[in-house]
Parts: sequence; structure tokens; C-alpha cells
Amino acid sequence: MNDRSSKAISPSAIELARKVLAIEADAVAGLIPRLDERFLEAVRLILACRGRVVVSGVGKSGHIARKIASTLASTGTPAFFVHAAEAGHGDLGMITQDDVMLALSNSGESDELLTIIPLMKRRGAKLIALTGNPDSTLAREADVRLDTRVAQEACPLNLAPTASTTATLALGDALAIALLDARGFDEHDFARAHPGGALGRKLLTRVSDVMRTGSEVPSVNDTASFSDALVEMSRKGMGMTAILDSGGKAIGIFTDGDLRRTLERQPDIRTLKISEVMKRSPRTIAPHKLAAEAVELMDRHKISQLLVVAENGTLAGALNTHDLFRAKVI
Repeated sequence: MNDRSSKAISPSAIELARKVLAIEADAVAGLIPRLDERFLEAVRLILACRGRVVVSGVGKSGHIARKIASTLASTGTPAFFVHAAEAGHGDLGMITQDDVMLALSNSGESDELLTIIPLMKRRGAKLIALTGNPDSTLAREADVRLDTRVAQEACPLNLAPTASTTATLALGDALAIALLDARGFDEHDFARAHPGGALGRKLLTRVSDVMRTGSEVPSVNDTASFSDALVEMSRKGMGMTAILDSGGKAIGIFTDGDLRRTLERQPDIRTLKISEVMKRSPRTIAPHKLAAEAVELMDRHKISQLLVVAENGTLAGALNTHDLFRAKVI
């Protein structure tokens, strides 16, 4: 370890960090009054795009470009990242005349970008430039130029891309969200683009995906004895049993909680019928409903089991909170 790295961190580091955050916050705020018709034209250009949005840049701008491409793709605008240097060595073939290129360069003079732009435009693709230099080559070549200039970088040397990359990223987010709104992209669309995430599970998982069916579902006929119902509850381990009429329709439910209350009131259960103590008109849900709706229903009524019934009222399955936990819906 060298002498410099072994020194104690100065308390002034906190003040420096605060200054960095203030500079970057000002850089983002400075974009607000500069949003104008050019931003709307960029939105229109992308909405009219029959291909995809190709986002490109080099260095730190390349990292920001990759994030913007990801945000666009996940919010309803098909997009992908192409490194400008790699584009000059074959990846340019990924760009078609139906595409729109979103090119990022604070200086607007990145050699790698300027090399591929004439070739890309020759193919007929449109160009939107995000640059901090309105007089740059990139700005002049663009069909639409979005202004990302900042008063200063947060770096004390005013060299490392910091405030400029933050501003560019924020403007990319603004563009993505404006497109999301224009497309009417909603939470269900978002879930379809994120099926592996928590939101995807909540919005795409159906009751039919989670519920227990067939022999796993505890059920007895309404003529069954109290003892037979207890045996069924114990065997199936769901903390309840459904009670069915002769046509297989769910007309009642009996839970562990009902069992405790019954034993308190009924000292002699030998001749008891389950129909005498079952809870009639139980809470039910349809198989096609979202599992998230089952969660809401159970929370609202403070219950831990639900019977799943078909349109004609026959028992189709059952679920409890453990099933929803296993499915990671809650």
C-alpha cells in the first residue's frame, strides 16, 4: 500500500461528495428549460420507426448508451446497443434503413461515431444526436439534435465525464418515458417484458398456475360426518376442507379456526354432521383470475385459504397463502 492510499480520509470528502451531487443535480435540472420542439420531433421520429432504435456511443457515453437502449426496450420501444467501434468492423450490418440511430457523444466529435454515421445515413436510417456541443459534426449531421450540454463536470479537474453522463442518461430516460406514454404502454405490458421479475409474477401469474387440483384438494360431501371432514383436513394438509353438494358445487368451507370454535361450543361431536358447522357461501375465486387478486381478496377478508370455482360453481381447486408464497406472488 502506498503512502497516499494509507492516509486517513479527510472530512472534506463529505463536502466534496455533496458538491458532486449538487453539480449533477443542477446538470439535470438545466435540461428542463431546454426541452423544445426538437424533443417532440425525436419522439415522433422514433414512433414512426418501422425498425428499431440503435443506440451507440464510445467510452463513458457507450455505457450510458447501453443503459438507454435497455430502458427503451423494457418500456415498449424495441432498441439495442451497438458499440461504435465494433460497428466499424462489421456490426454496421445490424443497422437497416428502417432504423433510427440514437448517437451519444458529449463532444460530438467521437471518431468512431463520425466514421459510421455517413455509412448509416447512406442506408436511409435516421439519426438523433445527444450531444453537449451544438456546433459539432455529430450535431450538424443529425436529423434531430438533443442538447445535453452542462455547465461543468462534477470532476474537480473538469475532465472525467460525470455531470455530462448523468444529464445524458436523464434525457434518455425522459425520451423513453415520453415514448412509453405515447404508446399507451401499461403495467401489463411492462410485466410481459419482465416475466422473471417480481412485477411479472404478480401481473402474469394466474390462480390456475398456483392452485392445487384433483386429489390434492380437501373436500367432502355435505352429508359427511364431522369426523370424516376432520380426517380429510388432516390428510390434505391445507388447514381446511371444501364442502360440496351432490352436484360438486362448493357450498361451504370448514377451516382449522372453525374447528377450534366448534370444539369450544360442541362438547359431543360424535353425531355431528359437517353441514351443521360449515361456513356457508365461502369466499371463492375463478381460475382465470390473477394470483395477485387472490392475495388482495385474502388480505381484505383476513383469510388464508380460498376455494377456486368454475363458472357453474363446481370446485376447480384451492389455494392458501403457502401456495402464493411458493409462487413468489407474495
